[in-house]
Order: sequence, then structure tokens, then C-alpha cells
Amino acid sequence: MIIPWQQIAPDTLDNLIESFVLREGTDYGAQERSLAQKVADVKRQLKQGDAVLVWSELHETVNIMPRTQFKG
Repeated sequence: MIIPWQQIAPDTLDNLIESFVLREGTDYGAQERSLAQKVADVKRQLKQGDAVLVWSELHETVNIMPRTQFKG
């Protein structure tokens, strides 16, 4: 299920995004970027609708994924 990012408290949203970008294996290209830059990039993608917050009932987790990969 998609969770509208606008309905998440700003601090909670920031924490979700930080957790997402700190996960091992997340690739941001050849150049290293700061945590703040990565968080800003993901937040921009959420605002533009290119990424979505997704709740998994099965795993009881929230994830961020490209809208094109969401099958729900």
C-alpha cells in the first residue's frame, strides 16, 4: 500500500529517508554524496512522484521505491 508522504510528520519522514539511504547496497553513482544530499535527493523524488513510500503488511515495514517498481 502506498503511504502519502505528505501525511507523514516531517521528522518521521526524514528518519525514514535517512534509514533508507544508509542501507547497505544503496547505489548513488560514481561520486560520493553526503547524507544530507542523499536525503534531499530522495525527498525530491517523493515530491515529484518518482518514488513512493510503501507499507508492506507481510513484513510490517515501510520502504521507498521507484513508482515504476511498485506493483500494488
